[in-house]
Amino acid sequence: MRLRLASVFVPFALLLALAAPVRAADGTPEIFPLDQVKPGMTGTGQTIFAGDQVESFDFVVIGVMPNLIGPGQSIILVQLKGAMVEHTGVAAGMSGSPVYIDGKLLGAVSLKLGIFSKEPLAGVTPIEEMLSLPSTPPAVGVADASSMPHYPLPDAFSAETGATGPVYLEPIASPLTFSGFSAEAIRHYAEDLSGYGLSATQGGTAAPSPDDANIAPGDMVGMVLVRGDLSIDAACTVTAVIGDRVLACGHPLFGFGPLELPMARARVLTTLASDYDSTKIVNMGGTIGSITDDRSAAVTGRLGKAPEMIPIEMTLATSAGEKKYHFEIVSNPKLAPVIIGLVTLNGLTQNPIYGEGSTLSLHGSIEIAGHSSVQMDDMFAPTETLIPDATFVAMAVQTDFARVFANPFETPHIQRIELRLESRPERHLATIEGAWSDKMEAAPGEALTIKVMLRPYRGDPFIRDVPITVPEQAAHGSTMQVLVSDAGTLDRRTAPFGAAVMGRLTGLEQLIALLNRERRNDHLYVALLDANPTLLVQDKVLPNAPLSEINVIDGRPGQSAGLLLHDSTAGEWSVPMDEVITGYATVAIHIP
Repeated sequence: MRLRLASVFVPFALLLALAAPVRAADGTPEIFPLDQVKPGMTGTGQTIFAGDQVESFDFVVIGVMPNLIGPGQSIILVQLKGAMVEHTGVAAGMSGSPVYIDGKLLGAVSLKLGIFSKEPLAGVTPIEEMLSLPSTPPAVGVADASSMPHYPLPDAFSAETGATGPVYLEPIASPLTFSGFSAEAIRHYAEDLSGYGLSATQGGTAAPSPDDANIAPGDMVGMVLVRGDLSIDAACTVTAVIGDRVLACGHPLFGFGPLELPMARARVLTTLASDYDSTKIVNMGGTIGSITDDRSAAVTGRLGKAPEMIPIEMTLATSAGEKKYHFEIVSNPKLAPVIIGLVTLNGLTQNPIYGEGSTLSLHGSIEIAGHSSVQMDDMFAPTETLIPDATFVAMAVQTDFARVFANPFETPHIQRIELRLESRPERHLATIEGAWSDKMEAAPGEALTIKVMLRPYRGDPFIRDVPITVPEQAAHGSTMQVLVSDAGTLDRRTAPFGAAVMGRLTGLEQLIALLNRERRNDHLYVALLDANPTLLVQDKVLPNAPLSEINVIDGRPGQSAGLLLHDSTAGEWSVPMDEVITGYATVAIHIP
């Protein structure tokens, strides 16, 4: 009896040993070469469907598709087998799941059928391509997020799907987990992120654990985009761990090439099956290192120290009190501007003391090491559209941040961002209905008063006096135009901000000075214009430029060139108001 048991037990033990991943003495996994892969071969894969338990699934090789992704980039088409994968199909978050033949690492599950089907057919990125990524990669171009790649299946393989019409593979979506965010805020920015193949889902965070860094193939890791009172993370499955180097995903998340993002342990709660798009529900655990590279064949990282993030302090003040939030966002020129807009919008709309129909005042700063700070001060009135009123605040913060962070001069070290939003009930808005002067003629150096009629929202009109002075250099016999306007109108008329201006700046400090001079919505502006042109040279405004100066500067190429505007501002005055100003009016003044 004992002999019979032994005879059965030994082959079973050998079978388990053959199925277990094979590793070299230095810990590097032994690989199954791509040139030895044949249709009909079988193997096993590893992934997590729920909890921290790595589970196995089986697969059968259908064939190899050479150059499917690009020159020299092949994909192995496999049929997944097993109760769970046949129930869920290829779920979001499975990308990176390692697959083995005879215990040797074949590659990572990375692609799925791009049709509404749970058919468990998957594309596998060969491990040779993942291992070929450089440890210290050179700079590369950024992927275009406007469209996810589709890889049509060759006719020889299309029949395996059982589908009619064109059949293609696409990268498996990676769960983009939001914690503390409203569905409306996510929808507002979903288009900016969905093109990268990220599947937005609600999730949370798990308390850091001492064993977070003890990751193995089949576990999950994530990119940390936001952490603190709000969190955003993107997750996928670990393919291999070689020393302190982690290979995951089997395809790019963003396609940014070399980058620095915090890497964290991801914990799977469960896998939701859906005919539309099955997905893993993930909580993000403790930070365990840094994502260092994001390329076509894999996402790679290093265990150890995580890169710094940008701290943000946000305060919302209303008559009901104040609420404060603290969070950090990634320091990445592509992601950070979108994320700061999203967290600003969500931080406002999800605040329990926030309400629509309120006028919002923004006071804030962007602190930059070695430079002046960018000051953000403005007011925003509510509208009658279905867009959340806080959207306009978020767009203003996002725009200023993007101008600084994506500047062409140097990489800014942003030390912190402070945002204070003050909310007042009702719409504080006034429209300019007309303007006139107490004098129709004024000599050079003479003072006069511009009277402006403003009509507040659902209120009685009132008149505001603005004293101005005709400049001494005003030409006798000329007519000068007085422009009474809101900030936007005056900006468009006298100081456009765009590529033409940016191309004439020489450094970040000049850009900051230009940003800090931008006009505010809650000011009434009166500008005295004349027909003499203005030159914009770098961050300097040269009104009434003489013809000789224009001929010298305007014709120069590059940054030393000037931007010629048709009007000059001979004088500018502003009056702080308690409401957002909109509209404009003009007054003509004759200089005798």
